[in-house]
Amino acid sequence: MRRLFMTADAVGGVWQYAVDLAAALAPLGTRTTLALLGPGPSEAQRRAAEAVPGLRLIETGLPLDWLARDEAAVRYAARSVARLAREDRADVIQLNQPALAAVPMPVPVVAVLHSCLATWWAAAGEGPMPEAFAWQARLTAEGLARADAVACPSHAFAEAAMRAYALPRLPAVVHNGRAPSGVEAQPMRDFAFTAGRLWDHGKDAATLDMAAARLSVPFAAAGPVKGPGGDGVRLAHLEQLGTLDDAAVAERLAARPVFVSAARYEPFGLAVLEAAQAGCALVLPDIPTFRELWGEVATFVAPGDAAGFTAAVEDLIADPDRRVGAGEAARRRAQAFTPLRMAAGMAAIHAAVADRVVAA
Repeated sequence: MRRLFMTADAVGGVWQYAVDLAAALAPLGTRTTLALLGPGPSEAQRRAAEAVPGLRLIETGLPLDWLARDEAAVRYAARSVARLAREDRADVIQLNQPALAAVPMPVPVVAVLHSCLATWWAAAGEGPMPEAFAWQARLTAEGLARADAVACPSHAFAEAAMRAYALPRLPAVVHNGRAPSGVEAQPMRDFAFTAGRLWDHGKDAATLDMAAARLSVPFAAAGPVKGPGGDGVRLAHLEQLGTLDDAAVAERLAARPVFVSAARYEPFGLAVLEAAQAGCALVLPDIPTFRELWGEVATFVAPGDAAGFTAAVEDLIADPDRRVGAGEAARRRAQAFTPLRMAAGMAAIHAAVADRVVAA
């Protein structure tokens, strides 16, 4: 039985990734302790963690790297994580916030880069990166350099990370995975749908809002419009649903709307995967990540082209047979992204770093 100590946060997709990974690793002989940084989990998140056999959840209250006030706060959190992992008698540490690896850890470290400010700024920022962000990028670079292994959820993002941090080699790639919701498909309804962190400039909800103004069908958006750091977006035309739990999102996807993302920055995109699993036709921005993952089955639009997104959705709404076919193609493609495959990939990396220490 391997003992894995893994960090996570309850703010974004890392939470779902970590819980799904822990559940899929359990049958492979890994017991996971999940150390939560940043804001506490919701009751629904706590219940999801409690449902995973053998998962131990620690709500540390430690600062989350991208919400921390300064470098000292992140290093303090990292030292605390090292102490907790030592007390947990971990065999391997998986840091889903690689900046934490800037501090020496007691056992081998796998740093998984789900997203970061350096690559986000390259895709969605303007001008030189401000110092308020730059120190976080430098700390992440230090953590990646110290880690025993680095992994990313897509080849496109791994290449972006290697460029951003001048890494000596391409990170390992382990695609994310999700189990289908199990919600039964409903009669297809004519509307567009998106989900995610609407406040995040990299998701470009503003382009979707402009597209919604031109659409002949409703365009619903699930997700927060204000971020934990105070960032926000004003939307005038999207039907704002607020933050929905997994069950509520699954119910809307069961009607097989046209799922739309306009993200200028996306390391993987769990919301797109969930939509594909439900059989939704996909309209996506033409960025490297989505070309890699969905290139054969999605309709692509140039980033920022609101009129193009409107036209793509309207074309699918006007041709139900094509829309159903596109949704089925997306569903078949989604079968490649399972929690079991994700767990097998990460377990191999965990074993490799642990074996190197034993051999040494």
